[in-house]
Amino acid sequence: MAIADDLKKTLTDPTPLYFAAGTADLAVQQAKKVPDLIEQLRAEAPARIEAVKNTDPKAVQEAVTAKFNEVLGAIDPKKLGETAQDLALRGVGVAAEYAVRAKETYDKVAVHGEQAVRTWRGDVSAEIVDIAVAVEPEAEPVSEPVAEAAADEKPAAKKPVARKSTAKKATVTADDAS
Repeated sequence: MAIADDLKKTLTDPTPLYFAAGTADLAVQQAKKVPDLIEQLRAEAPARIEAVKNTDPKAVQEAVTAKFNEVLGAIDPKKLGETAQDLALRGVGVAAEYAVRAKETYDKVAVHGEQAVRTWRGDVSAEIVDIAVAVEPEAEPVSEPVAEAAADEKPAAKKPVARKSTAKKATVTADDAS
């Protein structure tokens, strides 16, 4: 039965859908920046191309050769095995750290996606509803002619008055959500 419960939980968990929505929303936000980046590249490109054209290939080759020789000279064959083992252990630690960061990022994007979905739906968050209930004024006092007419009626004939909420829906823009 545990497998069925796990499967049910997996299929009803909205987090992956929120992650997808958050990813889509972030992609749209980044896509809006593309025209500005293209203009910046268009403005900077001639200077960069000119700098590359004016670079002496022999100077670059000499610098790369010198750096390569420096790195090659620093390698000690006796310590190569220890260094390889040390690098492997560091790699495992780095992989674990990246896994933790990936999970944190996944959760952040899922939360962003949930907020984006609420914005797209036009839903009011629970916090805003709580604030509206706290701020909403009490029912206004009944005017005198209505009060006199109400006094003439039997108490059992009175119906409860339903209060309408005056809270307006607030929409969250993409800039506010991030």
